[in-house]
Amino acid sequence: MQCLECHQHQHEQEAVAVCQTCGAAVCEEHAVIGTRRIRRGPIFGAPDEAEVRKVQCAACAAARAPVPGAVSS
Repeated sequence: MQCLECHQHQHEQEAVAVCQTCGAAVCEEHAVIGTRRIRRGPIFGAPDEAEVRKVQCAACAAARAPVPGAVSS
């Protein structure tokens, strides 16, 4: 599978991951790797949380980035 970003710039690069938001294949250069917290454990009772890896393409990562100066509610 080839990186979608590289393909749009007329060169081929093998993909190493898939964006968890949009599903685009991305190479190492275009993959944005972060973390997110997930809830795990029993449905009833005290849950636990874990930090897991999150892979996104550059476009999705930029779209989900916090806006400077924005006030969250």
